[in-house]
Amino acid sequence: MERSRGLGWFGIVRMGLVQSAIGAIVMLATSLLNRVMVVEYALPVALPAGLVAWHYAVQLSRPAWGHRSDRGTQRTPWIIMGMGILALGALLAVDALAMLAGGAVATGYALLVLAFTMIGAGVGAAGTSLLALLATRVAPERRAAAASITWIMMIAGIVITAGVAGSLIDPFSLERLAMVSGGVALGAFLLSVAAIWGVEGGSPAVAAPREAPSVSFRAALAEILGDTEARRFTLFIFLSMLAYSMQDLILEPFAGLVFGLTPGQSTQLSGAQHGGVLAGMLLVGIGGSLLGGRTPAALRRWTFAGCIGSAAALLGLAVAARVGMDWPLRANVMLLGFANGVFAVAAIGTMMALAGAGSSVERGPREGVRMGVWGAAQAIAFGTGGLTGALAVDAVRALGGSTERAFTLVFGAEALLFLAAAWLALHVARAVSRPSSILAGEMAT
Repeated sequence: MERSRGLGWFGIVRMGLVQSAIGAIVMLATSLLNRVMVVEYALPVALPAGLVAWHYAVQLSRPAWGHRSDRGTQRTPWIIMGMGILALGALLAVDALAMLAGGAVATGYALLVLAFTMIGAGVGAAGTSLLALLATRVAPERRAAAASITWIMMIAGIVITAGVAGSLIDPFSLERLAMVSGGVALGAFLLSVAAIWGVEGGSPAVAAPREAPSVSFRAALAEILGDTEARRFTLFIFLSMLAYSMQDLILEPFAGLVFGLTPGQSTQLSGAQHGGVLAGMLLVGIGGSLLGGRTPAALRRWTFAGCIGSAAALLGLAVAARVGMDWPLRANVMLLGFANGVFAVAAIGTMMALAGAGSSVERGPREGVRMGVWGAAQAIAFGTGGLTGALAVDAVRALGGSTERAFTLVFGAEALLFLAAAWLALHVARAVSRPSSILAGEMAT
């Protein structure tokens, strides 16, 4: 049976718009509201930090959301439902903040917890189902490029929303916050519905047909955890994303404490890092296809190279903590971003390929629950990575270590995590190239 071409480039871009919408609302909840709580309303810093950590914890439900979308005939309703929950959660968070400002402390805190529960659940439902849909509808040779497109569009959604919302919210007032937040949430929801509507029905699947009887969530989860390949890839996702996120909260303080950069200069340094990330994504997603980057083995090599490059860049930052002002900090940070972008996109391309490895006509679809397991591993890593990095720096300094020594140890530990992830990358997803007949839906009937 001839393999279907699957989703075209326009369809992939439409799905990227959904990722942009997810990024826009998440930015609103985890960045803008974070600042407003701490600065404008002088709430404890631990409050937004705890809420963000909680929304990651809720995303441990990703395997369950993925399994539900596996059992249905379409994933689009789960994406739309998840986007609706996400948008409502963001609006509820703004309402809760208004209650706190009005003195209804207990009710406000309770609603904040509920709101971030909805945000985590919405991201889990929409994000997991969207990745599963990409895995089943995108042809193998386009997966690296599809991963690049969707990630780049997600970052673009965050950047554009941050710029627009930031300009509209001044001069700050609770009423302006409500109007801007409502506009972002409603606009993102409508954009996601318009983008995803008809995509699933208009493109043929490249993965296994969905004709087999469904199994229980516990049985599907046990099947995945019993798969050595899937377990190894889960560990890779956790280690690499833990290393990826550990520098989130300490890079700008590092630039200020060790190199004496001003807040504006450290923000520009962060922008240079994101520019490197985009360059790495574009290299793998677009240039990688021209250089033979469409095969599972090539994706594995890109992932390995990205992890090694990330480890080298972090070792450079560890040295920078000792050398100080003479070190080329900006170039080092750009290299870190570039290597992060390379490994991230290649890993997602591998993830989409490996997601279909457990599916067949006899066993039924497994893309959703597999994406859910890996999404949960990523959520755990993201939820603990930034906090772990910051706490480690504080702990070393509290025990009498110098600031330079603290950053050296933490950046060195991140480099070791990336080296471990690089070793796993060489041994992971070797079965991806074998189930091609399954992914194509080929049966000897």
